[in-house]
Amino acid sequence: MDYARLMEEYGDMIIVWLARNGTNLLVALVIAFAGAWLSGRVANLVRKGMELRGIDRLLTGFIRNVIYYVLLVAVLIAAAGQLGIDTTSFLALLGSMGLAVGLAIKDNLANFSSGIMLILFRPFTLGDYVTVAGVSGTVDKLSLSTTLLLTPDNQRIIVPNSKIMSDVIVNVTGNPTRRMDLTFGVGYGDDLALAKKVIEDVVRAQPELLTEPPCTIAVAELGDSSVNLVVRPWVATADYWTVRFRLIEEVKKALDANGISIPYPQRDVHIVQAADQAAGHGV
Repeated sequence: MDYARLMEEYGDMIIVWLARNGTNLLVALVIAFAGAWLSGRVANLVRKGMELRGIDRLLTGFIRNVIYYVLLVAVLIAAAGQLGIDTTSFLALLGSMGLAVGLAIKDNLANFSSGIMLILFRPFTLGDYVTVAGVSGTVDKLSLSTTLLLTPDNQRIIVPNSKIMSDVIVNVTGNPTRRMDLTFGVGYGDDLALAKKVIEDVVRAQPELLTEPPCTIAVAELGDSSVNLVVRPWVATADYWTVRFRLIEEVKKALDANGISIPYPQRDVHIVQAADQAAGHGV
């Protein structure tokens, strides 16, 4: 095979093609480069506008990329059309590929759309302690596809965003204040009024507890072994667990110091002797 002659023929073909389509090629290159530059500019302007409105940076970055690549594809199609390439079949192929990819990654698309909803509606933010999809933890990272939670014992839980949006969301620390719900049982033979006063004094001695709303101290129920008092003070969310642990300990000490018992569950068992049973039946 005469490679020199073959290369010469290819060179002649290229020269002929350039002679016929050189202007179109130049225009196509201008469209491609200028269009790519304008696509980036438009996408960046949209992102800056959204950031000025306070929209989350994660969402603005995602929308910016979507706008950029959509515009870039349109620019490339326009450039190809300038060269006389039939773009109809290309668009059909692109549509088919998009449908196939969409079906293949439908679960990921559900996570993406759920991530956008989470960013837009903000049911929680970084640092909140939440219960979502049956698990609890502090929100450490939020992406468009998953949410990372850290448990109190420092485990990392990655939750798909679609699972979060399809279930109940409990934001434990979403409000600045929280109410404690504590129950203390006292014996039936103890002075109930004194027990309530002792607990009230302990509550008042805690500087972190709020005076408004006022603390509720009331009889909740008459249990099998004790009279159960509910204690419901309010506290800043950040102080909740520290104050809760201390309050339970100090109430226990104060009740002991005033001779008020916290009874264990008990059951009275009456034993009837066999002889007494026989006498009772006339045997």
